[in-house]
Amino acid sequence: MLSRAVELAMDAEGTFVAMNNRVSQSVPHLHVHVVPRRRKDGLKGFFWPRTKYSDQQQLNEVQSRLRSVINELKNREQIN
Repeated sequence: MLSRAVELAMDAEGTFVAMNNRVSQSVPHLHVHVVPRRRKDGLKGFFWPRTKYSDQQQLNEVQSRLRSVINELKNREQIN
């Protein structure tokens, strides 16, 4: 559901999903990367061009879009 939400909220063509636990971590934990993908986006293996949000407002907008799409997907699941 999260990878689909990232695709929809970020207007991506797909996603790259990776899980990591313990290795190369100062505090062992499990985490998941869900990276929006577009053709010719520069992703090389696990390394993708990383950019920072231009400001707090842009970060909040992305967060809001993701929350909205996640809620929409959850509601669809409940209906089906």
